[in-house]
Amino acid sequence: MEEKNKTKHYVKDDLTIVWDSGKCIHSAVCIKMLPRVYNPKARPWIKPEHASVDELKRQIDRCPSAALSYIENNQPENTNEMKTEIELMKNGPLLVKGDVVITSPDGSVVTKEKKTFFCRCGASGNKPFCDGSHKKEGFEG
Repeated sequence: MEEKNKTKHYVKDDLTIVWDSGKCIHSAVCIKMLPRVYNPKARPWIKPEHASVDELKRQIDRCPSAALSYIENNQPENTNEMKTEIELMKNGPLLVKGDVVITSPDGSVVTKEKKTFFCRCGASGNKPFCDGSHKKEGFEG
């Protein structure tokens, strides 16, 4: 049986892929985009040697739960705040790049780092966050 909330690191050149199993919502974006890299039946299940660093970064940037992230090993760690960028993804969620603090109507606070995918279709079972339900709903926007 696999441990919950396990974090693993996989290295490809100057890129370290970080996988946090506790964040994964099993949307399978990784598997669909790079099936030669991600195979949940294999061990290890991530084989970064089967893609370029640019391909890996592009795919990881699309991970809706941020279970996959990366560290650029050749970049000095920047302690300054990251600027916030917002991207409306075609027929999908709102992607916010940067650290955010979200306050719910009940006063509870959630902090998200690096990137957060917000639901735009209204069908998510994990509101305000995207869980991939827009695909089943046929959301266009």
